[in-house]
Amino acid sequence: MIEDHQTQQVPTNWRDAAMQQRIKKRYAAEKRFRLFGFTTVIFALGFLVFLIGDVVLKAFPAFTAAEIQLSVTFDSTAFGLARTRADIDAAEYGAFIKAGLAKRFPEAQNRTTKRELRELVSEDAERVLKAAVEANPDLIGKTKVFWLPGSDIVELYVKNQLNAKGVVGERLASDTMLARLNSAQSNGELRKTFNTRFFSAPDSKHAELAGIAGSAKGSLLTLFVTLLAAFPLAIFTAIYLEQFAPKNHLTDFIEVNINNLAAVPSVIYGLLGASVYLGFMEMHRSASLVGGLTLALMTMPTIVIASRAAIKAVPPSIRDGAVALGASPLQAVFHHVLPSAMPGMLTGTIIGMSRALGETAPLLLIGMVGFFGDIPSSFNDGTAVLPVQIYIWASATERLFAQKTSAAILVLLLFLIIMNATAIYFRNRFEKRW
Repeated sequence: MIEDHQTQQVPTNWRDAAMQQRIKKRYAAEKRFRLFGFTTVIFALGFLVFLIGDVVLKAFPAFTAAEIQLSVTFDSTAFGLARTRADIDAAEYGAFIKAGLAKRFPEAQNRTTKRELRELVSEDAERVLKAAVEANPDLIGKTKVFWLPGSDIVELYVKNQLNAKGVVGERLASDTMLARLNSAQSNGELRKTFNTRFFSAPDSKHAELAGIAGSAKGSLLTLFVTLLAAFPLAIFTAIYLEQFAPKNHLTDFIEVNINNLAAVPSVIYGLLGASVYLGFMEMHRSASLVGGLTLALMTMPTIVIASRAAIKAVPPSIRDGAVALGASPLQAVFHHVLPSAMPGMLTGTIIGMSRALGETAPLLLIGMVGFFGDIPSSFNDGTAVLPVQIYIWASATERLFAQKTSAAILVLLLFLIIMNATAIYFRNRFEKRW
């Protein structure tokens, strides 16, 4: 037998100095790569902690509100002789507040100082007094001490965010205003309470009165419409394309376009929604129904792709075994394949809904960016959503709105965390490994 000496390998001398140098360089390169990856992860986590920490620190003051103690006399002549419900509604509660402030700060004599006195109390104080009289008409003609909601200046003072010069954004608190606040603070007439209004009230032009109840309910109504419109169509589309559609140029064209639609910028769907739902169908502008249908267009391709992937993950033997035992193709899909793929479908749906919850651009184009002072009661009522509310407050100049912007971001992040945690739960709870 003739040996081919050209194919013989010369044994490598691993103890050779050159080889040892190459091995050392390789280990050093691997060590640098691991160090680079670890540094990148630490760097990213540091930015995340800094971002969340900054939002939390700015949001924390928004969860507290300021109240000022004031003795109020309900002058009986302001309610008429009959003291009916109409008389109670028509009473000038602002006059009672002015009289109480003038009694507490008798040094205020001219028009300017009296106007500054009224700025100590929020406009919501009148509603508090009215509710008290409606609940107890015996207060008419009597004097009672109330804790009334303070104005934005009082809130900043109580939260130690009003500096010595009284600078509040572009406005100034005068020396006499600061003196009155110091006097009230020293006498125990100012206090901080939990800001329940932030969670129960709609938006307001006054920062101390603004809340997220309207936008939060608008987000829930919008997501409900999105789920009803997108989930059934996306699921049936995925089932048809994966299990029943013939493999031809038409289905290939549909699959390519579904994948392309998932990458389309969200603002395009806003233009489409404004053109179709508002322009052609003449639906109610700024309504959660329109917002939900617009977000359904954006969310549907994502759910279709995730659902097809979940169906593909089911072994073909499940379907073939059901058909072999006498089940029809439709029964095999809906009784065996679909239940096995449903956890993945639900996970994709929740992730798609999470994306819809955080979208702003499509909703701006259909008018959900205006001021809405009421909580929506139906799907056709004009409303804002949490991302749009954050956008509106972020553009305001008052410092209290900046605090409430951060607080609304925390609420939105909480919603997103809950939805993503739900998706993880469904995936781990019902996932089957083949």
